[in-house]
This record gives sequence, C-alpha cells and structure tokens, in this order.
Amino acid sequence: MFTGIVTAIGTISKVEPRGDLHVTITCPFDPDTIAIGASIACSGVCLTVVDRGALGQAEDGAESAWFTVDVSAETVSRTARGMWSEGRRINLEPSLKLGDEMGGHIVSGHVDAVGRIADWQPEGASTRLTVRAPAELAPFIAPKGSITVDGVSLTVNEVHDREDGSVDFGLNVIPHTAEVTTLGEVAQGAEVNLEIDTVARYLKRLESLRAG
Repeated sequence: MFTGIVTAIGTISKVEPRGDLHVTITCPFDPDTIAIGASIACSGVCLTVVDRGALGQAEDGAESAWFTVDVSAETVSRTARGMWSEGRRINLEPSLKLGDEMGGHIVSGHVDAVGRIADWQPEGASTRLTVRAPAELAPFIAPKGSITVDGVSLTVNEVHDREDGSVDFGLNVIPHTAEVTTLGEVAQGAEVNLEIDTVARYLKRLESLRAG
C-alpha cells in the first residue's frame, strides 16, 4: 500500500530483456533502507526489489543506491509507452510502514489505465494539466476526488465528459510538486499512468450490484 506522496526521483540506468525486463534504477535512497523483496512504487507501478546495492555518496553528501526489479510483459503493456527505457526518470515511493503518515490517499500501485496530457498551461506559479482518460475510467473520476498520475496523488479540479465516452479532467500542479516529481517535466501529448481512488472503485461496484 502507498499514499501517492513521492519521496524521490529515480533514473532507469539499465534495461535487460530476460523474457521479462530486468530493470536497474538508481536513486538517492540509503541502500541500507532498501530490502530485497520490498515493494516500491515506480511512477505508480508497484514492483518488487530483487537486488540492491550502494553507489557511494553523491556530491551533496547524500547516499545513493541502485535497485533492480523485474517488469513483466503484462506490466509493460499496461503502462505508459516508453516508460521502461534507459535514462527515463521515474517517481519513487516505498511502501507504507505501520505508523507512517497518510499524507495522500490509499494507493495500491496497480495502474488502471494510461492517460494522455491533453493540455499543459502555466497558471500563476503552478501548472494546469488536462489529462484525457479512456471511457472505462470516466465513472470513477469526479471533481474534488483523488487520482494518482504517475504515482502522484492529486485532487481532480474539474471533469469534462467527451462524446466518445472518454473524459478530460483538470489538475493543478503546485511548484513544490513539479520540483519533487516528474510532473514538472511532462509535455503535451505524453502518456501517464493512472490509478483511480480505491474508494471510488468500491462505490462503483456497490452501485452496479444495487442496479443489477
């Protein structure tokens, strides 16, 4: 379980096809805090650490590390295009520990669909993003509701349903979020991983049972 509060940005340093993809990610974590078998959300995708090690201290004195994960063909097919490529920067969040602060919302690290940045506009010091989501997600997205975009917990500001069933929803990315996540780097037309709010998922299921 995660909260959608990103703790670091990592970089994919190596991708090795081994049936699945064997992906090495460098990050500013203390290597002693990364356990083999632990779960880390990588731009919204819950993955299991299969190896890890230290790179030494960075210029700012912070400890830097690497860890590896295996990414299945199923995961590749259901996540943003080009995500699993060398040099790609990704949002990282270790799984929750008992007693951790619940700063965002409940996130499972399971991508529900891939969206696309339909518009990108500066708004004061912040950035206004419009994300286009496929029709199957439309019933789960509501104003003032929560959604995870590339692993970042955000509040939906507005929703516009489209004639083809897809939905556009607006988000405000404040300067701090843009600085500490990859959302400050997204370009118009870019694909992003989306995970709907867990509560919305269960409410939709309850509604369907009552209707049926």
